[in-house]
Amino acid sequence: MKQPNGATFSDRITTSQEAKRALLAKFKPKPTVTEGKPIDRAAEKAAELEAVRAAREVAREVERQASLQRQAELLATKRAAIKERKARAAAEQRARREARYAAHLSKHEDENTILQRLLAGER
Repeated sequence: MKQPNGATFSDRITTSQEAKRALLAKFKPKPTVTEGKPIDRAAEKAAELEAVRAAREVAREVERQASLQRQAELLATKRAAIKERKARAAAEQRARREARYAAHLSKHEDENTILQRLLAGER
């Protein structure tokens, strides 16, 4: 650095000291911008894990409800089939009983008509 004419020794020393301070200031660490609170990675990981667990629990509950619904529908279908089969069997049984009764009546009607003819002929 060039000194102006008429500079004294003390002027040169102060200029030198200012230059040294400026060089040292370059090497001083600059203050960093710090966040208000530090990042708690363990807490973040725990929260994420809890969220995943909750989502899985909800999915399990939905699947369980769907399974229960399917079982209820299957049970209702089976019960309806059983009721239909019982109703069909009861109708067939009733038809057989009525057929037997009709056969029985027709047999006795034949006997009654024969008896009536015989009685009518005797009189």
